[in-house]
Amino acid sequence: MAEQLAINGGPKAVQSDPGDIFQWPIITEEDEQACLEVLRRGAMSGTDVTKQFEQEYAEWHGVDYALGCSSGTAALQSAMWACGVRAGDEIIAPSLTYWASALPVFSLQGTVVFAEVDPNTLCLDPNDIEHRITDRTKAIVPVHYCGHPADMDPIMEIAEKHNLKVIEDVSHAHGALYKGRLVGTIGHVGCFSVMSGKSLAVGEGGMLITNDRKIWEYAIAWGHYGRTKATQWTGDLDQAVITEPELKPFVGLPWGGYKYRMHQLSSAVGRVQLKHYRSRMEEIQKAMNYFWDQLEGVPGLKAHRPPKDSDTTMGGWYAARGLYVEEELDGLPIEKFCAAVREEGVSCSPGINDPLHLHPLLNDADIYGHGKPTRIANSDRDLRQPEGSLPVTESMPRRCYSIPWFKHYRPEIIDEYALAYRKVAENADQIK
Repeated sequence: MAEQLAINGGPKAVQSDPGDIFQWPIITEEDEQACLEVLRRGAMSGTDVTKQFEQEYAEWHGVDYALGCSSGTAALQSAMWACGVRAGDEIIAPSLTYWASALPVFSLQGTVVFAEVDPNTLCLDPNDIEHRITDRTKAIVPVHYCGHPADMDPIMEIAEKHNLKVIEDVSHAHGALYKGRLVGTIGHVGCFSVMSGKSLAVGEGGMLITNDRKIWEYAIAWGHYGRTKATQWTGDLDQAVITEPELKPFVGLPWGGYKYRMHQLSSAVGRVQLKHYRSRMEEIQKAMNYFWDQLEGVPGLKAHRPPKDSDTTMGGWYAARGLYVEEELDGLPIEKFCAAVREEGVSCSPGINDPLHLHPLLNDADIYGHGKPTRIANSDRDLRQPEGSLPVTESMPRRCYSIPWFKHYRPEIIDEYALAYRKVAENADQIK
């Protein structure tokens, strides 16, 4: 039965006060006391709490090593260098992502080649990777975008075939599972942002995890003054001298000149947040899946989530999105759909990150004074990718819209928000 939309004078779908259903992160006295303990003993610039957080983070993920960094960007740059990215080298990454997934390669004097995304997962399309590999390619950087795990098995097969490293950007997908395995543990190294907006929020910081001691040691040497004595380059100094004698004079010294250590107040909050994260994440999953269940079969609206009967999950559902099927709503532009949803009482906007391959920064900017765009400054060819080169990626901002990020399972509240989307989609003919 037709319902009058709020945009046309009808009642709003959302009538109730949502309370704290959207509040994040959840900060309690336990977090406050952890910070006070660090402050009162003047340990803000130490490493003891950070090392405890690293150990617990590694154990939570079932890996051997973790390294706390000042940001997710720092973790990604450290991982790229630790995986051998040097002058003239290339990484392959999706263009549909945040800057930090790709831009750190510039400071390593390398560059990025962008590949397509899968239109259903919004993640790197394994079928568009292999033909982009050259003798300069050093790493593949899949991003578990908007919480959805990338299709890692074929990506790992391609990497193994071509002897490439895989750096997982897990900044959107803390705790997500890919076929039962925690994302970040499948590639050679996983990198996380844990700033205050993420699903695992510690304030400001990043984390790097790996089972490869050499990657861990290189990442320390790159950005952690005061901890470089842990670097022996293989875990066995004598063996390192034999297999890599050119490193002998530099063992235990800082190589990158960066100071990337995590602030201990973030580490203190992180330890508390991690302790409670699994249960909080499970409640988020229950709430978000309930939201999408209420919209099952609604024309024009497609859930951005793995199949419900799979062992692949969305973790904490950071930056949650829906997929818009305009043709099912007689060509209603996504901007008008979102405007009508907003009138129903929901903050809803079209789009996601603008594709990086079209941005002037990735095509025209001379960041370091090479006299040519940084994207091609250290390359032997012009690998810039113009409009039309990644058609699926370029179409996605018009096929995505924001949805509420529920932190608690309260069906009576979630029903009202789901109604806003369903009401607009089922009465789209009322929109001028």
